[in-house]
Order: sequence, then C-alpha cells, then structure tokens
Amino acid sequence: MLPLRTVEIKPIPQRPARFPFTVPFVQESLHITFASPVTFLVGENGSGKSTFLEALACAIGATTVGSESVMNDPSLAPVRELADCFRLTWNKRTRKGFFMRAEDFFGYARKMAAARQEMEANLQEVDETYRGRSLLARNLAQMPYQREIAAMHRSYGDGLDHNSHGESFLKLFQTRFVGEGLYLLDEPEAPLSPSRQLSLLALIKTMVDQKGQFIIATHSPILMAYPGATILSFDGGTVQPVSYDTLEHVIITKTFLQNPNAYLRHLLQE
Repeated sequence: MLPLRTVEIKPIPQRPARFPFTVPFVQESLHITFASPVTFLVGENGSGKSTFLEALACAIGATTVGSESVMNDPSLAPVRELADCFRLTWNKRTRKGFFMRAEDFFGYARKMAAARQEMEANLQEVDETYRGRSLLARNLAQMPYQREIAAMHRSYGDGLDHNSHGESFLKLFQTRFVGEGLYLLDEPEAPLSPSRQLSLLALIKTMVDQKGQFIIATHSPILMAYPGATILSFDGGTVQPVSYDTLEHVIITKTFLQNPNAYLRHLLQE
C-alpha cells in the first residue's frame, strides 16, 4: 500500500496574479491519484512540474536533504502559499523519506563536512582538557564524538565532498533510502551519467520492494523507463497521464541517436 493516495488542489476563488498561482496547472482544479509506487512528472521548463513537487513537499512537511527545512527555505516561500491549497489523502502517513532538489545536495554536503569538522575540533578540545588525567576519563569524554565520526565514516567514507558529484549523489541515496519512505526528487539525474542513472533505478527498485513511494520530476528518458511507472505530463496547462513511447523527450532522444545528422546538419551549415 502506497503512503500517499491522492493530491488535489482546492478551488481558489480569487487566484492571485503572481507566481506560483500563474503556473498553468494551477488554473484548473487538480486531482491526482497515485496508482503506482513510482510517478514521474514531466514537461517542458516552466510547465510547473517542479513547482508542483516543491508545493507538495511543503504540504507534506517533508524532511529535506539540504541546509534549510521546507518551512524555512527562502526559495520555497512562494510555493508555501500554494501548498496551503493542497488537500492530501493518505493510505498510511509516513515520516520516512525526504525531498531533494539537485541543487540542495551541495548544502547538505557542506553541512555534513562542517559537522565532521566540529566533532574533530571537540575531540581535540577534550584531548587538551583531559591532559594529565587518566586515559579512561579521556576516552569516556571522547567517546560521544568518536561515535559520531565513526557513524559518518560508515555512511559517507571520507565525506561526500571527497567523491565526484555523481558518486556522492548515489552514496547519499544509498545511505538515506529506507523502506516505506516517501521520496520527492527534483531532477535527480542532473549529476548522473547514464550508467549512474541505471544505478539509481536499481536503488529505486530496492526501495519499491520495501514499500517505498517515489514522485520524481525529470527530463531523463532513462529514469522514465522504470517498469510500471506512472508518467504525468504537465505540458499544455493540464496534468495528464501519458505513455512512455509518446513522450517528446523519448522521441527526440531516440530519433537523434538513430540519425544525429538529421538534427545537426543545420548547425553544421552555419
């Protein structure tokens, strides 16, 4: 059973003439029923898929992977007003999972690096404070900080900032994904190579097997190919289910790879 069953936008009698209320999908009443564990939100830039995902994260009060909570992040201030218009229906309310935008990763990596530096500084301070006292007393005082540093090392090795962007992304997912969680991801493919995107699909499959639910805004034909996923298009001002083979992202990518010159010859002539 999926954690989140439906999302609908309440009627807005006097819709403000400002973002995000000017985004096309907000112009109509919206009702989405989540019928599969993986739902992809697709559409051209400006169609509103990321706006919807951000407002949904605020309506849920989702945990974030970043330096700010959804309630305090200044960049989410406009969509928090839209989130007040969302009505959610749950099969089973969950606090597991998180909301993440690709750009939030850097804030999270910096936060983890700062926490580790603080723990190491505390260790050094204890070492100096307990100099001349018994080894047992010093070890007991250092134990909480050593435990935290060891936990960080088990999860992230030398740190997320010691890996490539794509490797760090996957390491974060491997560490933070838990069963029965609800995950809202905005363009997670941004730092990932095609092979890493396949690795992400494998991680998603593992979590789906553990009753996890994913709602993902993406441009990636690789991610959208997840078997049995629901694909919702935000193009045209409405939100409609579409099939994988009819997506413009898929058609353009497929035809380009089959015959790149058909697209490039005009550029090459300039």
